[in-house]
Amino acid sequence: MKRKVWLVSIMLIVVVMMMAGCAPKTVEGPVTLTVWHDKEQPVIDVLVEALKKLEPDIIVQFEKKNGLTEALKLVGNNQGAAPDMYFFAHDKIGVYAEMGILAEITDFLDESELDSLVPITVESVTYKDSVYQLPLYFETLLFMYNKEWVSEAEVPRDTDALLAHMAQAKRIGRFGFVEQHSNAYYAAGWIHGFNATILDASGEPKLGSDEMKAAMAYHKQFVSFMPGESEYATVNTLFREGKADMTIGGPWMVPTLRAAGIDLGLSPMPIIPATGKPLAPYTGVQGIHVLKVSADSKSDAIKSVLAELIAPEVGRAIALASGSAPANEKAYEAEDIRNDDMVMMMRATAENSVPMPNVPEMDVMWTVTTNMLVEINMSGKAIDETVEAAQKKALELIRNMK
Repeated sequence: MKRKVWLVSIMLIVVVMMMAGCAPKTVEGPVTLTVWHDKEQPVIDVLVEALKKLEPDIIVQFEKKNGLTEALKLVGNNQGAAPDMYFFAHDKIGVYAEMGILAEITDFLDESELDSLVPITVESVTYKDSVYQLPLYFETLLFMYNKEWVSEAEVPRDTDALLAHMAQAKRIGRFGFVEQHSNAYYAAGWIHGFNATILDASGEPKLGSDEMKAAMAYHKQFVSFMPGESEYATVNTLFREGKADMTIGGPWMVPTLRAAGIDLGLSPMPIIPATGKPLAPYTGVQGIHVLKVSADSKSDAIKSVLAELIAPEVGRAIALASGSAPANEKAYEAEDIRNDDMVMMMRATAENSVPMPNVPEMDVMWTVTTNMLVEINMSGKAIDETVEAAQKKALELIRNMK
């Protein structure tokens, strides 16, 4: 009798377990993803709208964060403090990858899906053969001119002609061309145009090269026709107030220029006759990064978000909201993008631009290179000795950071 009761009990347990297995699984509540960012609201509004279709199963909360780069270093892989993702430029990827806090984008998107993106964007966000950002848009510096003073036909096509224009403008009390000549980010276009580089792909400083010396000597001729002060406010004000014919600036300058009534023209970067190459500024790529702290626990939700954001419609909407160039190639098929002079000029400029280095060593190179430029352009120090001293300083600082 006891044996029969025992057998019946076992059978009941098995039946209950089978029924439990066949029963529908309980659907968990909505997954919430937090995204830190430092962007203007019109850009965030585009992402919010694109991700609404994932609600209520996936809710994405965007949180503007001051000091985002340092905040990420502090929270690291802290489950309770770190966001799930962040929306930022690509240049800090190496720092965070070495910290071990980033997940690879190809863990969530098939690598073939990246084929729809502008090649330089994928190149920019790749670190040690791993892709750590989903590019949404990119920016380059632009060659701008005031149509009131310079017609399209008169825009210099090479830098020798630009120099001649600057000399002529000075004779009538104007600035023919202004730029932030002693800032590493702005001077990079001249450096690359001479086949020089601030930092090579392996993270090795190259400030003391012969190409760098040639770039500094040539560029200094242009500096002599510009104001001694080269800060953003000075350069922007001179061009915005119509006191300078041409400038090199970012797309972020355009709204204030148009609001000031400047009849703005955009032109390809002038070519350096000595090398046959145009000025080649850095390209900065903005996009979504995933933190390892959430990569496993929220994997499906993250995949869904990235699948929505890679769509060309998102890139198009961001371009219309901000004037930046979409990362998705298919966005350029839209008529309103093809008719946007600034976006299309940025896309064309990117063909010759250089991805901003994303290696950790670049953190020290910005300051060292800018100091080198200031000493050459504004303090009148000898070029050879100055670049060699800067190279030595860069090597020392990089050695210390390791």
